[in-house]
Amino acid sequence: MAANGSGGMHDALLDNGFAGTDDLVSDWYIYETMEPAMPQDDMFPSVIPDCDPTISPRLYHTCMAPVSLAVLAGLSLLVKRRRLHRSCWNGVPGLLSPANFLEEEGNRGLVAAVFGILFSSLCVLVLDRDPLPLIAHSSQSTREYWKILALLYYPAFYYPLIACATVRHRVSYLVGCLLSWCHCVVHIWQKVDCPQSPKIYRYYSTLSYIPIILCLVLLSLWYPALLIRSFTTQEETLDKEVTGRGYYKKYLKAVLSKRPRKGSSTKIEESLLSRVQTYLRSYIYAPEEGFQIPLKLILSITMAVIAVYQVALLLLVAVIPTLQIVRAGMTKDIVVLLVQFGLVPSESPAVPGDMEKELNTVKYYLWSLEVCYICSLVLCCLLTCAMLLRTLVMHRNNLKALYQGAVLDVFYKAHILRPSRQAVVCWMSFAGFQTAFACLGLLIQQVIFFICSVGFTFLFVIPLQSGTNTHLFKIIQNMWPFWLTLVVAVIVQNLAAHYQFLEQHPLRKELTNRRALYIVTYLLFPINVLVGVLAGVWRMVISGLYNAVHFCQLDISLLNRGVENFDPGYHTYCHYLKIEVSQSHPVMKAFCLLLLQLAGPEGPPGLRASNVEEGIQLIQPKKVPPSRARFKQSRARWWLVYTLLNNPSLTACRKTALSDPTANGTQLSSPKP
Repeated sequence: MAANGSGGMHDALLDNGFAGTDDLVSDWYIYETMEPAMPQDDMFPSVIPDCDPTISPRLYHTCMAPVSLAVLAGLSLLVKRRRLHRSCWNGVPGLLSPANFLEEEGNRGLVAAVFGILFSSLCVLVLDRDPLPLIAHSSQSTREYWKILALLYYPAFYYPLIACATVRHRVSYLVGCLLSWCHCVVHIWQKVDCPQSPKIYRYYSTLSYIPIILCLVLLSLWYPALLIRSFTTQEETLDKEVTGRGYYKKYLKAVLSKRPRKGSSTKIEESLLSRVQTYLRSYIYAPEEGFQIPLKLILSITMAVIAVYQVALLLLVAVIPTLQIVRAGMTKDIVVLLVQFGLVPSESPAVPGDMEKELNTVKYYLWSLEVCYICSLVLCCLLTCAMLLRTLVMHRNNLKALYQGAVLDVFYKAHILRPSRQAVVCWMSFAGFQTAFACLGLLIQQVIFFICSVGFTFLFVIPLQSGTNTHLFKIIQNMWPFWLTLVVAVIVQNLAAHYQFLEQHPLRKELTNRRALYIVTYLLFPINVLVGVLAGVWRMVISGLYNAVHFCQLDISLLNRGVENFDPGYHTYCHYLKIEVSQSHPVMKAFCLLLLQLAGPEGPPGLRASNVEEGIQLIQPKKVPPSRARFKQSRARWWLVYTLLNNPSLTACRKTALSDPTANGTQLSSPKP
């Protein structure tokens, strides 16, 4: 009976307890906000309903994918094969090339725009629920497979936009106009229909599509210009078939023209202001007459800039709206909890009062976090763009040096500039590496600079403003004898080394007072250990900042000289230079064009300018018996060239180089240390 009674009483208590759950929860949890600062729709992006545009992405890709495939098939009929069964169907259809990456002239802006569309589309699909637009409502288990398939689908989808310019036919220009207009109108229509989306931030989808829309607008203007120019201008046959001829002429003219040296040859000591101006100019790329940046470099820098925009946008919209929501929803109950943990200063933390001042302090702290985050992000973007401009200047200097044969001015040891399996692979992946390194460099910089800015703000700025949380200043104040000892020890060692341990001579310096030197070295060893700890911390900080800032630069190695090959970015860049210099040397291309130019009536017939790649094989020498003296002279010149190529240091010792250091493009410059 007692057991039954106690059990019934226990059940009754449980029933009463469950019945009073609402009161218990209402006592412990506060659901209503005390001070609503903004509407609920603005605070939580999840309340934004899914928007279905008039032309859905699935419908757009379902209609345009067959059109792109048909355009590719039609354009292939305008191109002839070069090697495979050229007699079959008169060499038609041929293989469409996206761009002549090793040529120096052409529609470089158009190619960069198509690559920008492709890369921005890949950035969007990474965070999309349906990475492959043709398949909607994909499950979580198969989404990663569709992303891999999308990496191959998007290049094929946008292939006609770049192939229409390579064919160089009026029909292809017309098709390019129609395709670019169609893509541009559909993308703008979709964003006008649905400017907001619940993904991350309400306007993130629209902002992430800005590079795509801008590139499509550029294509919509570029293809009509090409079509109009094909009707209005009459191009010469050689200039039409051989791209880059104008650039090679300009390069040869700039190299062979002898410009008088300005001023005297004596070196005038520059002022500090002029040195600063020279250093700042080294980060600004200014075009030079007679030199053009290769197409692959233009693509890599353009994709890196777009990558900086996409990553910065994602970092901004993923953090700042969340901090604003937290700051707007901050209540006094949360402030009481923060005061009890000692995170917020309070005059009477044991007895919570009105907490209005503490609430304003917490909101001020959150606002400071927002300012630190935005300032660090802006600084990271500016630094990354500055490094990309700097790398353009370094690319130009390195290419000009390699064109002149100064291999040791670029590499620390001699390299053979010829193609190889590894060099071809690195050349193909160079633009992708530059884009990825720019993304990772921006992320690393943002983490480092945000932590540094938050530490500086909450350890120095806010304590100086409010007079609270001065823990760091108290530590520094209590340890001032220690800091003073280190400073005095460093000063004493420098003064003793200058006045006591070095004996000044007219042409040299010698050690003196060696016993005193040994005694001071022994006595100051413990203090130098502490100085070494501070120097080690500074070394770690400065090396981390330097590597983070220069992470996006592939033209320099972040590793030491002996292990620089383990740096994949610099390793790829070195092999990329080998392909560019060996295959796109302007002097070599100009030489081949001179051999293949259409000759007059006395010239050999049958030479076509379209056979640039087989230029050397098509040379038809005149059947004139050479004289013995001319044969000896030619052989002597070939031996001279062979000797100079294998001994570059002898170039500066030639008679012409000694009389004029700038003759033949050679300079009396010592190799890099």
